[in-house]
Amino acid sequence: MLICALLLIIGLNVREYEIWKTKSPPQSAHARPQDEQAQQAVTSYTHSAITFEPRNREAALQAGDGAEELDGVDNVKVGNGVPRVTNNPSQSDAANSEQSEQQQQQQHLHPGQVPLESNGARLWFFRQGEYYPKPAAPTRTVKRGKGTGGRGKKQNMLGARLFPYQNPHSDRIVNQLMYVPPNYEEVRASGRLKTILLYNGLGPWNVKQGRDVFLRSKCPVDTCELTSNRGLADKADMILYKDHFIPTGLGRPSNPQQVSMLYYLECPYHTQNVKVPDAINWTATYRRDSDIVAPYEKWKINQIEQDHNYALNKTKKVAWFVSNCGARNGRLQFAHELQKYIDVDIYGVCGNYKCSRNTADKCFELLDHDYKFYLAFENSNCKDYITEKFFVNALQRNILPIVMGARPEDYEVSSPHRSYIHVDEFASPKELAEYLHILDKDDELYNSYFKWKGTGEFINTYYWCRVCAALHDEESLRKPRWYTDVNDWWRGAGVCTNGSWRNFKARKDVIRDD
Repeated sequence: MLICALLLIIGLNVREYEIWKTKSPPQSAHARPQDEQAQQAVTSYTHSAITFEPRNREAALQAGDGAEELDGVDNVKVGNGVPRVTNNPSQSDAANSEQSEQQQQQQHLHPGQVPLESNGARLWFFRQGEYYPKPAAPTRTVKRGKGTGGRGKKQNMLGARLFPYQNPHSDRIVNQLMYVPPNYEEVRASGRLKTILLYNGLGPWNVKQGRDVFLRSKCPVDTCELTSNRGLADKADMILYKDHFIPTGLGRPSNPQQVSMLYYLECPYHTQNVKVPDAINWTATYRRDSDIVAPYEKWKINQIEQDHNYALNKTKKVAWFVSNCGARNGRLQFAHELQKYIDVDIYGVCGNYKCSRNTADKCFELLDHDYKFYLAFENSNCKDYITEKFFVNALQRNILPIVMGARPEDYEVSSPHRSYIHVDEFASPKELAEYLHILDKDDELYNSYFKWKGTGEFINTYYWCRVCAALHDEESLRKPRWYTDVNDWWRGAGVCTNGSWRNFKARKDVIRDD
């Protein structure tokens, strides 16, 4: 009798699992970590407090023993949670000293943690934000004993972690937004400004000469000025090259602390090669391994979930607004194949439906009112390449985007949890269509992709503020790093693909110490 009861229970559990499996999207190896991140999402920004949570253990081990990360603030990583075992008192003291340094760094990198929890102040870069950072603690160097995993080497325990080599697992945007150099009061008092030469001129940037953009943005670090005067090339603290205009005679500056930064907005297919590829030491692009990450949008959590039926009164399936019919990643062919299994209304010159650009607002209202899904397909499949097609056309509407472009893991770290469906989670357009039909018939499952709505906001990443702050990190300027070949970093093997990202191997970083 007991055996029969046990078999019955096991059978019911297996049946329940099979039913749930039909209501869950097939997930690639890239997609699974997103669910783990969701468990941390609830610990992030609220209107009244910031909560700090231990980071993912695997990422901590990859980052190195004792590494810490500020960025995210909504998903702050503190230490790695791995205990040390030592029988040597000196090693124990070294470990305690290191832990103390880490605690000091954590306390400083999140200045005002207690006031934020008690008075409800929001960080300055949020809408209605009012909390500004304080000067950083000076960088210290401590000697780590062999038993602590440091092999007796000296390491900087207190650092700003503004750059990829310091923090490769983050875009570091919040670190840069919250960085104020330790000696900033002295810098202000001296009247010394960091000069940024815009080699392409002021026009392409839509900025004014001088300090206007830094003062108007209320940057925590505003002691910088913009100029287009190439006569200052030898004296400028930074020379900034933008998009398609890079001089052929570009070389490393005579001043070793001068920064040469390359800015790209478009993907590698639509940008030029650099003639002297080892003459760049900072980059500013949409990619997360750029020195100054310049994304189309940046999502930060700060509120509480809201309930709403996003499927209500929607009678149509999939929509797509597209004008480029020859994209190299085969997105149009994918859409045509998808049409065989589910209704896909294609608007524009590539389809049978029309909606004038002059009435763009009304066109996008169609998405909110009539359609459940939107094809947010980029024109190229490149690492971290996610544009307004996703952030504006889809996420800022009440529709579920189906994405193609960047790698699945790139969307995971750049987007609200469970806010999209990636085509590479499915073996074929047919398999994707089958899952869309399941969502179409199940409002509860469909609405689960909108739980993120109301939980945060797309923040202004204040590009110029972050450039100015990073230029004041004297530690990084004293030890400049140069790309051995910025062209290989930008467009080398593994950066873009004309096909699917499924089973695609990631490439290695090519930045090195000088």
